[in-house]
Amino acid sequence: MGLQTIAVAAYRSLTARKDGPSLYDVCDPVLLNYRGGDPHLGKFYRTALGNPALRPLLRRTGLPALRDDSRLQALRAALTRARDDAEPDWAAVGAPIAELMADIDVRHPQPAPVAGPGQSPSPAEIDQVIRRCGAHLLRAFSANGFIPTYAAFNLIGDADMGGREMLSALTGLNSRGYKNSTLLFNLARIFIAHSPARELINPPWRGIAEPMWQPMQIRHRSAYYDAFFTEALLSYLETGMVSAAETATSNRAIAEMVDFCLRTSAEDVPAHDGSTVRVVTALAPLPHPRFSKFFSQIKQDLGFGIYVPDCDTTACSFSAAAQAGSTDPILDQPLLDFYRGYQVREGANEPRVTVPLNDHIDYEGGVVTWIDNLAGERPYGNDLDPTLNLDILEVSFRHLARWQILETPARLETVHRIIDFQRRLVESGAFKNPRSHIYYLPELYSAYFGRCHAAFMSLPPAARHAIDPKGTFELIRKRVLVYVETEIIAREMNPFDAALALMALAHLGADVATFTPALACIVAQLGEGGRHGPYKAYEWNKMKTPTRILVGGPEVTSAFVLMGLALARRRMMKG
Repeated sequence: MGLQTIAVAAYRSLTARKDGPSLYDVCDPVLLNYRGGDPHLGKFYRTALGNPALRPLLRRTGLPALRDDSRLQALRAALTRARDDAEPDWAAVGAPIAELMADIDVRHPQPAPVAGPGQSPSPAEIDQVIRRCGAHLLRAFSANGFIPTYAAFNLIGDADMGGREMLSALTGLNSRGYKNSTLLFNLARIFIAHSPARELINPPWRGIAEPMWQPMQIRHRSAYYDAFFTEALLSYLETGMVSAAETATSNRAIAEMVDFCLRTSAEDVPAHDGSTVRVVTALAPLPHPRFSKFFSQIKQDLGFGIYVPDCDTTACSFSAAAQAGSTDPILDQPLLDFYRGYQVREGANEPRVTVPLNDHIDYEGGVVTWIDNLAGERPYGNDLDPTLNLDILEVSFRHLARWQILETPARLETVHRIIDFQRRLVESGAFKNPRSHIYYLPELYSAYFGRCHAAFMSLPPAARHAIDPKGTFELIRKRVLVYVETEIIAREMNPFDAALALMALAHLGADVATFTPALACIVAQLGEGGRHGPYKAYEWNKMKTPTRILVGGPEVTSAFVLMGLALARRRMMKG
């Protein structure tokens, strides 16, 4: 977005004709100053929505529907119940807001078809990008002592979060602070959608993955990110293009990141059989996440004070550590026994999936996201993401012998049920629907299936047959390749899209001629990141509640581009 466009959108927001009560007309009488009740609701309102940056942009945006005094009073009464009731009826509290959300009109991007480039970039151009991206990661590690990732709020919210989904979240989340933030963020979305400020908050972009252009981005560190960056640096080393100095730095970074995953971020949790299992938490205790003091306090004010372990961070950490050659005894734990307790069985979804934002898919056999800590806390309720389940399969294949999966019927059954879950998802075509994915994009599902497929194909034929007697992996491979070749690389892409496409194509055995559109996009956009790195920050994963929170960063883009190019380069060198 250019400066002129920003200036025009800001001017229109500041001078708009007010046509009904604004967000602040609705909320100030109830939430600005009060005594008693839940103090967090007011603190969240003042911090996130009533702050001096946002208030001028939205103060002249009114909703004509709220000129009906009965609707206005019903909305204020709902907010008052959320503020004052000891145990609010969240479905009733959210109902007037859900009704107003009908015309938000937020849609997923639909990139236009493009003609393919005529010629693939040269090997020298590809090697240059790999070196630039590898150097960027190592430079970031040397400067920070870790490789950072960033979070950014998009207040327009997620296209998959309508009124129905908002009510599902309000009733399924456990933390009152998280319910508060979900309620108020979704109320704010209604006003933003009707404001000229919408152009500032949600400008159009090229491709599928959303660029993180927002000026306020929260830097942090997590074991999930360290596991990912570990795999990226291992990929860099495997290219054979790394200098002696870079090799030393890479090995030190890998060792420190694996230690951060398996030791700093590890915690004990109860298993469903009464035993205790050591898993990996989504966010280690302070000061390890490396927030600034300012954002650390903001995090508390916004209701994100409690973090619990999750199945995905644990799986990816175990996988990266194994690839790095770790012999830490934590890896000896057969995670499938633990995951079995979090696996959904047909007819029993409700106790497991409390926030079913993607309830159009069949959950049977899938493993849910969040793990109860020793205190029994689960602030986000629980949901189920298909990509997470690919990571569980991938780590299981890497530990097939160590965990004696083929020799243990219950473990093999757990794997079979996850594979059947994936088969139904892909056969129905739902894997291409963004609504099917809680934390990821369909294109990332495709790339991560490629990663999982590579681990599967590394097993002996007899093991592959025991794991997948129905040929599900081949079925999914073909469907994913069709999606990547006809719906991703045949349309406008940004470098992040292109990197994910390359990972899928290279891992899944596509013809090297199909690499050309993605390679050309990546090489052509080299340098777009300016002083921040070779490429811009794009959406890697996201939260849909309490609003659309994107996670990524320039370093993340460099890592995905590096891995995609390294895979493509290896295939191209083999002819």
